[in-house]
Amino acid sequence: MSALRAPRSDGDVPAPPSTSAPAIAFAAADFERVRRLIHRKAGISLHAGKQAMVYSRLSRRLRELGQTSFGAYLNWLEQAHGAAADQEWQEFVNCLTTNLTSFFREEHHFPLLAQALAQRQRRGLRIWCNAASTGEEPYSIAMTAVETLGDTADVRIVCSDIDTRVLEIAARGVYAADARGMSPERLRRHFLRGTGANQGHIRVKPELRRLVEFRPFNLMDARWSLGEPFDIVFCRNVMIYFDAPTQRGVLERLHGAMVPGGLLFAGHSENFTESKHLFRLRSHTVYERV
Repeated sequence: MSALRAPRSDGDVPAPPSTSAPAIAFAAADFERVRRLIHRKAGISLHAGKQAMVYSRLSRRLRELGQTSFGAYLNWLEQAHGAAADQEWQEFVNCLTTNLTSFFREEHHFPLLAQALAQRQRRGLRIWCNAASTGEEPYSIAMTAVETLGDTADVRIVCSDIDTRVLEIAARGVYAADARGMSPERLRRHFLRGTGANQGHIRVKPELRRLVEFRPFNLMDARWSLGEPFDIVFCRNVMIYFDAPTQRGVLERLHGAMVPGGLLFAGHSENFTESKHLFRLRSHTVYERV
């Protein structure tokens, strides 16, 4: 990224990394700084066993910048200001987020979603798919909406993620033709098959793509500017990366972003029963806003 300058006194742009990819200095204190910074920026709580993961992911970024020391990089990150610093903070967060998704993942949720959509048929249903990753989850929601309400479904799906790189993939809507979780019928109905140089890939049809809107969003932001309250929220396998105080804060803000009686779809390993004043359990990992 040419806009980022190395944290050096002369201000020169760092030279490209050597092809030998030497080891980058990474001390225990550097890891603790990374833990503190990613928690502050994204709410992510890294436990002590994540040193190798942090080094693997961030060292690639440092090599792109010609850096040979985590300490120097982190010093620059904490001291710099302006657009270049903002952009590098985003790269820092992108490196440390985990993206694991597929079409119709946790399949038991989608019949429940279809039932909820059928019961709530009205104009302008609003759904928020948080942690949309590379798009498979929001497009699965959109397919369910069309299959339940018809091709003219009046549904708006706001799809967000803290990782800007995965959102770019999601917005393109192009996937491998053998993508997991897709039935042949759904492939025919909702996707275009690539030919020639695009053979082996599929693209989301425009009539499905019209239902979704992608935007970067950080759950730790001081203000949530998401428009009208949501009828349904998918926030699956997000809370597992947060510590208990952060989880409570996010649940309180999710509650405020939903209509009374709105449904919150959580991940298979997430349990919000301790927040009964906010959400009551309706089905397996599906909660109703109190």
